[in-house]
Amino acid sequence: MATSLQSDSAGPPIPRGRLPILGHALQIGRDPLGTIERWTEEVGDFYRIDIPGRNTWVVNRPEEIERIFLHGQNFTKAIDVQRASAVFGNGLVLSEGELWKKQRRMMQPAFHKERIAAYGARMVDLTEQALAAWVPGDVRDIHKDAMALTLKIATDTLFGDDEVPSTEVGESLEAVTGRFDGAMALFPGWLPFGAFARYRAAVARLDKIVYDVLARRRAHKTERGDLLSILLNAQDDGVGMSDRQIRDEVLTLLLAGHETIANALTWTSYLLGQHPEVEQQVFDEVDALGAAPTSSDLPRLSYTAAVLNESMRLYPPVWMMSRQVLDEWTIAGCRIGRGLQVAMFPWIVHRDPRFFIDPLKFRPERWLDGSTKSLPSYAYFPFGGGQRLCIGRSFALLEGTLVIATVARRYRLRSVSAGRAVPVPSITLRPRGGLPMRVQRR
Repeated sequence: MATSLQSDSAGPPIPRGRLPILGHALQIGRDPLGTIERWTEEVGDFYRIDIPGRNTWVVNRPEEIERIFLHGQNFTKAIDVQRASAVFGNGLVLSEGELWKKQRRMMQPAFHKERIAAYGARMVDLTEQALAAWVPGDVRDIHKDAMALTLKIATDTLFGDDEVPSTEVGESLEAVTGRFDGAMALFPGWLPFGAFARYRAAVARLDKIVYDVLARRRAHKTERGDLLSILLNAQDDGVGMSDRQIRDEVLTLLLAGHETIANALTWTSYLLGQHPEVEQQVFDEVDALGAAPTSSDLPRLSYTAAVLNESMRLYPPVWMMSRQVLDEWTIAGCRIGRGLQVAMFPWIVHRDPRFFIDPLKFRPERWLDGSTKSLPSYAYFPFGGGQRLCIGRSFALLEGTLVIATVARRYRLRSVSAGRAVPVPSITLRPRGGLPMRVQRR
């Protein structure tokens, strides 16, 4: 790698282009992915970027990422994530210390293997209902369809048969994520205009929806087998969750649980459309089932699951993960002080030729032929790691595999654009302008 850098103190190198006052903010705001790719080429896998109010050390070394995840007590959530506190509150994404441990213990039963498997039939049913509206030959925005489907699955498994205005929920969640698009993520949320005002209004609408459901549930106590029932009944030392805490966990699950898997499914559809030879292997595997897929079919859908893994390698829904140092910490032998930010980029690490052969090639076989077994622990980390490994990981993998298999039983999808889809990094990694694809009956 080249050595195009500046350094004004002991510590990691600083990429060129730093401006007075603004630092690297303009470069990051204009083209986040292109900028971090360029800096990786110029500087390497360890460097410092300066942004007003949150200077950040970037570390894309698996061994250092592992240390950060396994010593989570030395870090708190980074400033960018903390700015989402209006929607996440003290849910699992933002809570820390003993509160986080308590909430994780109380919520863990909702994600036990047997309970997650029980949701599989509903995931398939809802996917088939969505596919009933598809017409062969039509062009559909697959990203929009994926967002609608995963939101329906999230609200169904979370709220059961409660009357939840899913359209209003979806529009509100879109407004929430819009506040973090591009350069807007760099500004505080109290600004009184545009995306910031829409963000606050959306949070208020979501609050009302969730609190209305909670009021109905409190008034009519019945066990429904959904995630909300578990949250309402959960106790720690005989004490249950307050309505505010349940609200925080519900909105965390809604946003994190539908946005990430929707984008994983979107990029999987795109990649399958670009690679018909891979798509055919998915068709063969799904056809061999002889019926609609179920949770118990997962061992027979190993190639489909590998396709999902490979899609999340190339297009990780969570493209960046960050932390704030609580006390001094050492990274690559350099001391980083309290309050500084640490950023890790799955987008970069997942595409690193040191860890993956032909890293830019879509090759699901790598997850089946043993070549990934020797990977460093955190060369692939789409769900984070350590104690704070995403609680919904198994749910997402089940959902993703079953949805891909259910669609593959009926349809193939083909891009209608000659160019490549352009990823846009927001809270998650989305395709710019959606993903129009033509529906073809198999």
